[in-house]
Amino acid sequence: MNNTYFITGIGTGIGKTIVSAVLTEKLKADYWKPVQSGDLDVSDSLFVKHLVSPDTIIHPESYRLSQPLSPHLSARLDGINITLESIKKPQTNNHLIIEGAGGLMVPLNDHELILDLIKGLQTKVIVVSQNYLGSINHTLLTLETLKANQIDVAGLIFNGTENQESEQYIANYSKIKVLGRIPKMSVVDSESIKRAGEHITL
Repeated sequence: MNNTYFITGIGTGIGKTIVSAVLTEKLKADYWKPVQSGDLDVSDSLFVKHLVSPDTIIHPESYRLSQPLSPHLSARLDGINITLESIKKPQTNNHLIIEGAGGLMVPLNDHELILDLIKGLQTKVIVVSQNYLGSINHTLLTLETLKANQIDVAGLIFNGTENQESEQYIANYSKIKVLGRIPKMSVVDSESIKRAGEHITL
């Protein structure tokens, strides 16, 4: 059975793209980033493409926005209105990894959030957490929001510098399955991405 996983995080810059690359390579999945804000010449899709097997299918973004801002603002500056109806999950017979933008409450337009996109796509979610002061709170809030919206959480992945006490607290309190942790990488390349997949059980 092929699975679709939406990769969200507890915030911006906590390693969703790295985790997405690791999971794409591990599962030999397709990859899709529905909304890219800014950095179009070095987009997340291009970054992942250079880290995974050359035969991996990278589906085109639904929206490519010029400014590295919240999608709703970047779209407004580009004269575009993002609609959920126009974001269609790619047709594939393979596993699919979908990478979100920022966290759950990132606005796509004046009325809808990344959370609403997840609901519309009806997919399981994997939450990426990273250790920093406040990360327990941010992780638990993310998990509680998903639970309150009856969204299926496939598991939690910790990324970056290890903090056993924080990670154990989050796991014990949330009762969410920990799929593994990806250690901080000194070098990010195809080999380190492949090795990181050995730390994940899915």
